[in-house]
Amino acid sequence: MSPPGAVRQLPAWIRLGEGAGGHALYGVLAAVHSAALVGIDAYSVTVEVDAAPGLPQFAIVGLPAGAVKESRERVGAALANTGFRLPPRRITVNLAPADTRKEGTAFDLPIALGILVATGQLPATSLDGVMALGELGLDGALRAVRGALPVARLAKSTGRRALIVPPANVAEAGLVGDVALAAPETLHALVEELRAGVLREPPARPRLVIPDDVDDLSDVAGQESAKRALEIAAAGGHNVLLTGPPGAGKTMLARRLPGILPALTEGEALEVTAVHSVAGMLASGCALVRRGPFRAPHHTISDAGLIGGGNPPRPGEVSLAHHGVLFLDEVLEFRRHVLEALRQPLEDGRVIIARAGHSVAFPARVLLVGAMNPCPCGYAGDASRACVCAIGDITRYRGRLSGPLIDRVDLRVEVRAVAVGSLACARSAQRSREVRQRVDAARLVQRTRFARLSGVECNARAPGRWLDAHGGLAEDGHRLLVRAAERGALTARGYHRTVRVARTIADLDEEPGIHAPHIAEALRFRLGGTAEHTVAAPARALT
Repeated sequence: MSPPGAVRQLPAWIRLGEGAGGHALYGVLAAVHSAALVGIDAYSVTVEVDAAPGLPQFAIVGLPAGAVKESRERVGAALANTGFRLPPRRITVNLAPADTRKEGTAFDLPIALGILVATGQLPATSLDGVMALGELGLDGALRAVRGALPVARLAKSTGRRALIVPPANVAEAGLVGDVALAAPETLHALVEELRAGVLREPPARPRLVIPDDVDDLSDVAGQESAKRALEIAAAGGHNVLLTGPPGAGKTMLARRLPGILPALTEGEALEVTAVHSVAGMLASGCALVRRGPFRAPHHTISDAGLIGGGNPPRPGEVSLAHHGVLFLDEVLEFRRHVLEALRQPLEDGRVIIARAGHSVAFPARVLLVGAMNPCPCGYAGDASRACVCAIGDITRYRGRLSGPLIDRVDLRVEVRAVAVGSLACARSAQRSREVRQRVDAARLVQRTRFARLSGVECNARAPGRWLDAHGGLAEDGHRLLVRAAERGALTARGYHRTVRVARTIADLDEEPGIHAPHIAEALRFRLGGTAEHTVAAPARALT
């Protein structure tokens, strides 16, 4: 039996006669290891190539998509333009397993290598234990493909001795340790290395450097209540809804939220990088994504664009914002069925796209930030400009955001316009770096607290029953919560979400227990209050 990863060839060679240039031609069955993507994971694909006597033909089987079928033209031209022969044979390429659909251009390179082995131009043993993927240009150049990071993880888990990737994919594939990489510029250079029995390692690529605090909180004048809400959201992973007139600074605030989010852990960074790699959104030479992404789709987006879909399924904006911020500006302008599709991902932290015969799961743990006007004209409740909307119009406008969806938003903030005269002299004393230090400290406490709970990394993901038993809710805080529930201010989901926000506030205050002031501030944000960081008003309202 051949060793794992070896290129298989028939035990008996069948002499076919003399080819062009007097070379002997033999019928050989070659098998080259490669991989395909499903979701953000990769699975093994064996590219089998048979060069048999008969009328010249080049067929690809194994459920190839259009881009895979077009490999015939790319591979044929690349072989001819790099000095290799494509003998007049009946060439059959099988992509095993043959019952799963194959997408993309990554099979160009393994098909070309299989043909070279099958026609006797490359020793079969040179590809023992090697996995290959890459797109071929007509001149034989290796071009970037999607999903190099998941394929590198597969190569490591299956014990491959080397992974051949295009040079542009070295940075992301190199994130996986214990996998030897080879990244020649051209097919001809690769074959020369394989014939010599030495695959040269590519030069080290510098990792992507993330700029620090491009958009700083200190740029925002006033809006202390909204800044406090963003700090709580970043510390506990809570969803936020900003409501205010045009020009009040809602978008400006939301775009500064990534600057106070904690840096991704190694595992989170690999997940985010894998999603962007599968989506083909990593820049050439880009390595690990260190900061949570910020995605702001336009309100005309479809449900497939937001949640994911297509054939084959591709990640949507909610997955591209995994471990980052999904910002929906003018959230009430999104179509209602598109918004409703967010309910399950927000609850489960993942998206499952079902197709006939299979389903694909994409991660979707996001911090949702929505921004909306209070009415169609935008000036309801604004002291400087009168609203011209009828009561019925305002009710219908706000009704575009359903109760079940808004119940999943923990922090609801009214953002009021700042006087123009105060903009020149007003400047916040708090910079994003200072706020992020408090956020990092609170997240460290949460990671310690939830160390034994699988899939829970922050307060927003904590199970309700666990919080009831171990969250540290004090008696005075519990009494305040009960009063709010009795007056109809909270649903059952809202009760636990209020406790989660209060737990985050207590973590920021370095308090082990959740007391009435923490509950009061959490209730004020849940009920859409605008008061500053005080607790007297909401506490009196519920006594």
